[in-house]
Amino acid sequence: MFGSRAKTTLPTAAEALPGRATRPFTVPTTHEVLGTPLEGPWPDGTEVLHVAMGCFWGAERIFWQLPGVVTTAAGYTGGFTPNPTYEETCTGRTGHAEAVLVAYDPTRTSPELLLKAFWENHDPTQGNRQGNDVGTAYRSAIYWTTPEQEAAARATRDAFQGELTRVGAGEITTQLASAEEAGPFWYAEDYHQQYLHKNPNGYCNHGPNGLTCPVGVANLPAQTDVLPPA
Repeated sequence: MFGSRAKTTLPTAAEALPGRATRPFTVPTTHEVLGTPLEGPWPDGTEVLHVAMGCFWGAERIFWQLPGVVTTAAGYTGGFTPNPTYEETCTGRTGHAEAVLVAYDPTRTSPELLLKAFWENHDPTQGNRQGNDVGTAYRSAIYWTTPEQEAAARATRDAFQGELTRVGAGEITTQLASAEEAGPFWYAEDYHQQYLHKNPNGYCNHGPNGLTCPVGVANLPAQTDVLPPA
């Protein structure tokens, strides 16, 4: 499992890097933009969704701007290595995807609205890559924690596939799974958290892909003023 093949082929649990029992770096306690706890505790009723859509820098910024979001964090999930580092994840030998934790208030937003932003701001047809970023760490994925999120993931995927088919684009390769199946969400290093707030001119390959994800109006809360990504 070395070289380019390691980056584009998911390892088995036996092949994955061993990792470690404790986190080898510090993580901020507070979200740099929202001023909320990065790792909780959050207000009662807060729900959590994990999404992966390529490099987590731009992906995280999309979600911290959305109404109803309590906090966001960059991290690693969907793999085998406990307490991975960024360098380890980039080799493809941990099995993890670069991902974003989205904690939100379900009375102010919905899984459908969050996933609308997910589908509309990356290319979910590229498999183990996103633009110039190649490897399993950059795969597209949704990992849910509630039945409502699962239903929204499946419904919005089907709706967005219809839009892709309409314009002659490819098939969605996004992985859909429960967060329990994906495994723990491991927080990324300090410098990755809210990276594009700290580095406004930093690398970002996310933004509108030109398509709209149709979502059922009946499933949306009253507040639908979703802000576009900066």
